[in-house]
Amino acid sequence: MAIIALGYLGVRSDKLDDWSDFAGKLLGMQKIDRGGKAVAFRMDDKMQRLLVSDEPGETLAFLGFEVAAKDDLQLYAGRLDAAGVKVTLGSKELCDRRFVEGLIWFEDPGGNRVELFYNPMIASDPFVPGRPIDGFNTGPLGMGHAVLHVKDIDVMMPFYRDLLDFHVSDYGLEPYGLYFFHLNDRHHSFAMVGSGQLGFHHFMVEFQNLDDLGQGYDLAQMDEGRVAYTLGRHTNDYMTSYYAHSPSGFFVENGWGGRLIDPETWEPHQTHDGPSFWGHERLYLTEEGGRKRLRDMRLDAAERGRRSPPIAECPWLYGELAKKNAAGRT
Repeated sequence: MAIIALGYLGVRSDKLDDWSDFAGKLLGMQKIDRGGKAVAFRMDDKMQRLLVSDEPGETLAFLGFEVAAKDDLQLYAGRLDAAGVKVTLGSKELCDRRFVEGLIWFEDPGGNRVELFYNPMIASDPFVPGRPIDGFNTGPLGMGHAVLHVKDIDVMMPFYRDLLDFHVSDYGLEPYGLYFFHLNDRHHSFAMVGSGQLGFHHFMVEFQNLDDLGQGYDLAQMDEGRVAYTLGRHTNDYMTSYYAHSPSGFFVENGWGGRLIDPETWEPHQTHDGPSFWGHERLYLTEEGGRKRLRDMRLDAAERGRRSPPIAECPWLYGELAKKNAAGRT
């Protein structure tokens, strides 16, 4: 049995108009009118990837992880039940709302609702982005990644690693505990920030085209206070990204060029270079509140010559991309 991807997530918010603008016009998702007190968004051929319900709270409502086979739902339910975790079988009505064949749900030790689902529905019509973009890097990699604030990593680690079979990619202990987990070839689909708090830190979407990321960054900079982290590059997954304040207060990472790994041969390890090679200036922090410390870590990594491996030049690939771009202009 296996959990193979982050498939969808839900947000509790009564700021539906703000989310429609944010997810559609900035992120480039396709808004779907479902009726009732909720708004959904597509990123690809799946019926929905993001669901915002009209409820107070302004936080994460649920995380939806896809399993490899139908029987996996029962197997995980049995394992969780044996560990004392209450598991609920999703009703047909709930499955219909999630556009999946079947699901179970439960809460992690931090009170976060987790849904495991099987066989998401495919839309009959093509994805139409909310702004001109080539699309998102999804497919077998899932919708992106999600990161939680946690009070006690020592309590959360066994739950996700041992009960749910999440695989540690790497971890850092400075400036705070950060643990990253993979479910597929994406470097991480889930992470925990040992901040001593409870809550949702961010989710990430990855663009297929660097220019789509950059053009979104331009739009975000025109909206005063929208950018939370400036454009930068992470040390562990090599993602080039910026972070935006969502309408609900948590962050959304807009990324491109994330690292792919081989789960069969990958060895978990500790990282020592801080979160970013460059950039990612935390505009929401004060100098004394962590901004200077994180900047000093980046400058130290740069002084030690730390950077991502170079991308090998490939004339054939460049030629194919040039053909694609030329075809798109005709």
